[in-house]
Amino acid sequence: MTIHVCKFEDRKVKNLTFNSTLLSHPLTTMETEVAKITELQHKIALYEDMKAYEQLYALLFDRLHRFSNAFVKSSEAAEEIVSDVFIKLWQIRGQLADIRNLKVYLYTITRNFSYNYLTRHYKKVVLSLDDADPDVWVTLDDPETRCISADLVEKIRAAIQQLPPQCRIIFQLVREEGLQYKEVAEVLHVSPLTVRNQVAIATRKIAALLPPILIGNRTIRSSGS
Repeated sequence: MTIHVCKFEDRKVKNLTFNSTLLSHPLTTMETEVAKITELQHKIALYEDMKAYEQLYALLFDRLHRFSNAFVKSSEAAEEIVSDVFIKLWQIRGQLADIRNLKVYLYTITRNFSYNYLTRHYKKVVLSLDDADPDVWVTLDDPETRCISADLVEKIRAAIQQLPPQCRIIFQLVREEGLQYKEVAEVLHVSPLTVRNQVAIATRKIAALLPPILIGNRTIRSSGS
């Protein structure tokens, strides 16, 4: 593939410049991922870097697939939807410099494509978060939580599974994906207050199962508005 260097106005390039100052202090897992996505976005937008595109695909495909599957309830359909999302991303690669938060953008497009799929395949479909059926995933990647037992992880997963669909999907976008309340609201087309309330409900319901280190400021409020 021939790589063409794309030129953007300085103000656009500045927004995509990889922030090297982030490397001057230890990063959380979420901060590291945000920096990585921004770096890949920069390479795709400016250099049509196929390797960076493939890395972004590998980084986010499974999570976007789970998200889509929560709505369409078909793994095969969700796989096709997320593939279309990434095709769309490559088609608009010249406009990526204008996208402030690529991860939020991809989740939003995945939601829209999933809803489009439902309206094409089902007549009189009512699009509601209450009809979603999100898978439960629990990742414990930071040093503080990596050492908890497998039994406790299963208890956490079971507690999350018992949450109502809207509460479950909002909680996991905040807790597992690190999205801020306003970003989740944008993705799901709900109000930030709804997101805040649903996270509070989820936290109350599972807090009794978690050691203090998991229910402190870092877990919830660091992803808030």
